[in-house]
Amino acid sequence: MANNNERVLNLEKGVNFRELGGYKTTDGKTVKYHKILRSAGLADLSNNDLNYLKDYGLKIDVDFRSKQEIEKKPDKKPSGVRYVWAPVFQEDETKASEVQSDSYIPEIGGDPTNGYEHMIDVYRDVITGDYAKVAYRKFFNQLLLNTGDHNVLLFHCSAGKDRTGMGAVFFLEALGIPFDTIKEDYLLTNKANKDYVNGLVDLLQNKGYNDPNVINSVRDLMTVHYNYLATALKTVDKMYGNMNNYIKNELKVSSSEITTLKKIYLE
Repeated sequence: MANNNERVLNLEKGVNFRELGGYKTTDGKTVKYHKILRSAGLADLSNNDLNYLKDYGLKIDVDFRSKQEIEKKPDKKPSGVRYVWAPVFQEDETKASEVQSDSYIPEIGGDPTNGYEHMIDVYRDVITGDYAKVAYRKFFNQLLLNTGDHNVLLFHCSAGKDRTGMGAVFFLEALGIPFDTIKEDYLLTNKANKDYVNGLVDLLQNKGYNDPNVINSVRDLMTVHYNYLATALKTVDKMYGNMNNYIKNELKVSSSEITTLKKIYLE
């Protein structure tokens, strides 16, 4: 497995940009490098970052954010990149875009301390929501179109952890990556985002928000907990049987499409 240094791209202004190459399947194949990236938002990328991504081979940008998030912070992307909008929610349920905005006042649904419970609800909605199912099917359509050698597809939301995290879970599961690896990739957000989240907390404290419940709530909104993923998986098992059924019956990804995905992304 690639080490974390190879996995997290070293961009000037990009947060949580990560390679999914190098992960091993249960039958010994490996996800190709320079085929698929996951990330947080692209609005703040520097010119050097854009050149880096162009050289990296970026060709498709799948954006899971809502219309309101995109209006506030439209993607910057290198020339020649196809932009695909696939909103997982009608509005940003994760609150990540609010927490990231300079004007953010940490009151989540009137209660500034319920970040954790809020995220548990979000993960149920990711699995059961009709909007989400359409968005992830659109994501699979683009994955299937990413056939050129060293052509890279990037998928992202605002913080690159929840909507993006579940996109990675579905993709890696479809390829036959073992669950321990999928879980490790999911939790890597906390290492990749660490400096960013600490900076955000410092900013809030400088504005006078020192209530530890508020600060913890913001951390809950901006990081990942294994329980978030476990909530999604429990919802899948309870309502749809298992993840394999979910991908085939709810996201409508056929067995032959899964075979094609493996040809495109594995070596």
